[in-house]
Amino acid sequence: MEFLTSEYASQPVWLWLSFLAFIGFLLWLDLGLLNRKDGVISPAKSAIMWASFASLAVLFGLYVGFVFEPDPRYYASPDNLNQQAVVQYFTGYLLETALAFDNIFVISLIFTYFAVPREYQHRVLFWGIIGAIVFRAIFISAGAAVVNSWTWVLYIFAAFLIFTGWKMLAGHGQEMKLEDNAFLGFVRRRLRVTDTIDNHNFFVRRPHPSSGKMVLFATPLFLALIMVEAADIVFAVDSVPAIFAVTRDPFIVYTSNIFAILGLRSMYFMLAAAVERFKYLKYGLSLVLVLIGAKIIWNFGLSKELGWVPYLEPQWALIMTLALLGGSIGYSLWRTRETPETALGR
Repeated sequence: MEFLTSEYASQPVWLWLSFLAFIGFLLWLDLGLLNRKDGVISPAKSAIMWASFASLAVLFGLYVGFVFEPDPRYYASPDNLNQQAVVQYFTGYLLETALAFDNIFVISLIFTYFAVPREYQHRVLFWGIIGAIVFRAIFISAGAAVVNSWTWVLYIFAAFLIFTGWKMLAGHGQEMKLEDNAFLGFVRRRLRVTDTIDNHNFFVRRPHPSSGKMVLFATPLFLALIMVEAADIVFAVDSVPAIFAVTRDPFIVYTSNIFAILGLRSMYFMLAAAVERFKYLKYGLSLVLVLIGAKIIWNFGLSKELGWVPYLEPQWALIMTLALLGGSIGYSLWRTRETPETALGR
C-alpha cells in the first residue's frame, strides 16, 4: 500500500496504474472482444471507434478539470490550477492528434510496401499502440526530468520547433523511402523472414534452409509492425518537445499523448483513403509548431525573464491552435472538393 501512495512525477503511483489499467481495458475491449476476428474495418466503423475514443478523451478532460490535483510547480500561477490543467490537456490532445495525422500517411505507405491485406491492418495497428504506450512513457519521463531540472532546455525545444515548422512550410520534409531504409535493412539482415504473409501471424515455424530443422521465421507482417513502431518514434521527436512547450506536467503530457494515439489508430481506416484531401493541413501544422516555439520565447524569455511583455495565457494558445488547424482543414476540403465537371468526367 505504501508503494501505491508514493509519488511518481508529482502524482500518486495508484493514479498512474489506474490510468494504464483503464487503457489496458480499452485495448482488451478492442481486440479481445469487438475486433477479435480478422476483418476489414469500414470507414463508418472507424468513425465510430474514433468518436468513442474522442468522447473518452473529453470525459478524461472533465476529470482533469474537476477532480485532478495538479502540482503547482508545473504551472505559471498557483491560482485556478484545474482551469490551467484542463486547458493545457485539451491543447496537448488537439496538438498531438494533429501532429499524428502525418503518421497516417506513413502507415499507409508501410502497409502498401509490405502488401498487408486490409483485414490484418487493424491487428498491426493494435500492437503498434502497445509499443507507442511504452516508448512515449520513456520519452516523456526523460523529457520531464530534463525540462523540470533545466528550464533553459525549453529554449532549445523552441528553436527546434520553429526550425521544424519552417521546414514543413518550405516543403523540405523528408519522405520515408522503405526501399532505401537503413533500419529496415538492418532488421532484415538480423532476422529470418518469409517471403509472404501467413494469415495474421507475426512469426511462423519453417524448415531451416540448411539443416531442415523447424525454426522460427518472422513474416512481412512483423516487419510492418516494426516499421510502424519506428515511424512513431520518429514522430515523437517532434511531438514530445511540442507538448512540453504546452505543459510541463508529466501526467497531462502522457495522458493527452495516449488518448491522441488511440484516436489516431482508430481513425486510420476513416482517413487513409482520403488523406490527399488534407494536403494543406501540413501548412497549418507548421504554423502551429512555429507558434508554440514563439510562445516559449515569449513567456519564458520576454515575459518571465525580462518582463517586457505580458504573459500569454494557455487558452490563447488553444484558440490559435484551433484556428490554424481548423482553417487548414477547411481550406484543404474546399480546395480538393469534387467539382461538377470532375464528377461528370468519371
